[in-house]
Amino acid sequence: MKRFFALGLAACLALFAALTGCSSTSEKIRIGEVTRSLFYAPQYVALEKGFFKEEGLDVELSTIPGGDKVMSALLSGGIEVALVGSETSIYVSQQGAADVVVNFAQLTQTDGTFLVARNKTDSFSFEQLKGSVFLGQRKGGMPQMVGEYVLGKHNINPQSDLELIQNIEFKNIASSFASGTGEFVQLFEPEASRFEQEGIGHVVASFGKESGTVPYTVYMTKQSYIDSNPSAIQKFTNAVYKGQQWVASHSAKETAEVIGKYFEQIDPQILENAVQRYLEQGSYAADPVLDEQEWNQLQEIMDAAGELKQRADYTKLVNTTFAKQSKEGN
Repeated sequence: MKRFFALGLAACLALFAALTGCSSTSEKIRIGEVTRSLFYAPQYVALEKGFFKEEGLDVELSTIPGGDKVMSALLSGGIEVALVGSETSIYVSQQGAADVVVNFAQLTQTDGTFLVARNKTDSFSFEQLKGSVFLGQRKGGMPQMVGEYVLGKHNINPQSDLELIQNIEFKNIASSFASGTGEFVQLFEPEASRFEQEGIGHVVASFGKESGTVPYTVYMTKQSYIDSNPSAIQKFTNAVYKGQQWVASHSAKETAEVIGKYFEQIDPQILENAVQRYLEQGSYAADPVLDEQEWNQLQEIMDAAGELKQRADYTKLVNTTFAKQSKEGN
């Protein structure tokens, strides 16, 4: 029976689909996301709603902690598409990579972290951070660079005006604060909402609102892959755009319900609250187009943090062709 089926399938694929009624196999694309985060809600919606399958893609998602590790997987061929901060493509370019890493579809457009204070206050000002112990993010990463940029806007030098802790691994930052380290901490959702619910800390400011629109998390791939697979990249971008549009047109509760399987350890109400917070501040990009103004803002932030050797060419590291086609075609 198996032999008969295999022979029949082979014969079917050898004929034109219009005559035989057989469809071609799906194109496979492996995504490596830098972390599992509800900040990436449109991606999970696209997976759960079957938007990638509608485009004829078989998508395999894996979580690869650390931007450097994601880039290694991409450059070595372990994945076809990376979901990570745009700054990583600039770092790769600065190192002189022969095969340029190109940003082709933006997923999030603001920083996703919040300033959480251990003690509740009725009237917060950034001046209160002076002299405090601040539990920040990893040096060179986008969250930390944005954090320093925002503090600088409020005339706070993070190196001299407070005690900055940034040697704790990303996955352990929340637990370190919960165990008593620091008076302030920079956290993503849903940890920020969970800490509020449990009385561990209180959200006093949004780094996303303070820093403006930036290409915070973007899908990128090697130029050689784009050259060889432009159709697959277009289909991929179409699916991402469908996910973005779905999230934009549905309630936080509906989105939380769809992506719940990716966050089984998170209380559904906390998940909904966190999604709502991101919706309210416009963190989820409404479309996948990464415009030049956002790119320039990213480099301003990197430059202020001392992480930019030289300005990166927008026309070289960003390709908006696929994103614009997705918008025009939907």
